[in-house]
Order: sequence, then structure tokens, then C-alpha cells
Amino acid sequence: MNAEQAREKIWAELRKVGKPDTRFHWDFAEFIADYEGSDQGAEIVREQKAYQQASVVFITPDNNMRKLREYTLKDKKTLIMTTYGINRGFQIVRPGDVPEGKEELASTLDGIELFLTPITLKEIKDEFEHIPLLFTGASAMKPNGLRFGKGHGYFDLEWGMMWEIGIVSTKSIVFGLGHDCQIVDAEIDPEEYDTVVDYIVTPTRLLKTENNHPKPTLGIIWDKLEAGMFENIPPLQEVYRLKGK
Repeated sequence: MNAEQAREKIWAELRKVGKPDTRFHWDFAEFIADYEGSDQGAEIVREQKAYQQASVVFITPDNNMRKLREYTLKDKKTLIMTTYGINRGFQIVRPGDVPEGKEELASTLDGIELFLTPITLKEIKDEFEHIPLLFTGASAMKPNGLRFGKGHGYFDLEWGMMWEIGIVSTKSIVFGLGHDCQIVDAEIDPEEYDTVVDYIVTPTRLLKTENNHPKPTLGIIWDKLEAGMFENIPPLQEVYRLKGK
């Protein structure tokens, strides 16, 4: 299978265990689905030492991350995330921003809008210097750690922007969360910008990946951007200015 064939196969399986989105329904090309057992996956993450030791985490705005966002807020960690399509850039929720008892509301993609504060990449760098732990969903993940999403490359882009200003490194740990049916061994040649995960978490297990493909270190590959991305993603413009492009 190539990437597109793997997506189609997995999306067919997700119709059996996945949950539709309120806006995109079953169009898995537009969102990373939640699924039966995602809460158990979040509990597995919560038990990990890397999670327990981290005071600041980055979590993608994916549907299957809802319970993990709730735990992050309850555990008084600083949560950094982006909005859908990165159109409003990076956002932050600090400990104390969400009143006690409102964590479940704030973990939803609509509810968290009540508590988000915009933050620039430079402000993240000045305040935290380094993000040690990142969580992402995916359409599919390979046992070797290679992941691919809906086909738009948003997490690759988020990683690239954070790499450009030095707030992530090869020592940053990346967890990929997905259903067991999303683990595939498709024949895919990695691109130079493809992100990899160190651990795959499903509702039933934690898998340390073979990790035989290095995390990308090239930052933003400007000539690979899709049409309209630069104009519609403010952090890309910030990186462009900061790097003196």
C-alpha cells in the first residue's frame, strides 16, 4: 500500500469504531477522528514518566485528543496547541486559566476557545525555551515511527516552525495517538520533512517505535508549501521575518 491506499483502508475501518465530527461528519480527509477507546489511550499516556515530568506540552487540535487535553488541564500543565488549519496560529492555556470543574468543557475543541490565549513562536521561545513533549493524531502510523495525517502536512509544518526557532529538538519526545486499526506497515518512502513518533499509543497498548527514520531537522522547506499556506498561516510569516527570509 502507498499512503493514499493506506488512508482509504483505514478510513473504512474507522467507520466501524470512529466517531463523526460535528462539522465534517465522516469526511476523514478533513479531521483526525475520535474513536472507541481513546480515553483508555489517554490513561496510558498519563501513566508515562515523560508525561508526568513535563510541565509544558504541545497537543494537536485533533478529536481523539479530547481526554488527553482534559488530563493536561487537570494535571496543571501548560498546554500549547494550534487552531484548525493553523489559521489562527499557536495558542496557550496556562494552569489557572480553566476554572476547576471546567476541564472537561475546556478539553473540547469548541470549549477550549473560551480559554485560549494567542501566543507567538517568539513568545513561546522566550517563556519556555524548549517543548519536551508533543502529542499528535494521525491517519496512519507505521511501527518504525513514520506517521501521516490527512494529507495536508499540518503536524509536519508545526514541527518545522517550532524547529526553526529552536523550541523543539531531536530530544523532544513525540507520542502518536490512534486506534489499533491505524497502525499499518505500508510501503512508504519517507520525505525529508516527514515527522516521526517515538511512541504509538492505542486504546490497548503503548508501542515503542523502531524509530529508524530521524526527526526532520530542515525546518520549513519553503518551496514545498501548498498554495495559500504562507498567506493563511500567521506563524509561517513570523518565521519568515525572524529568519530574515
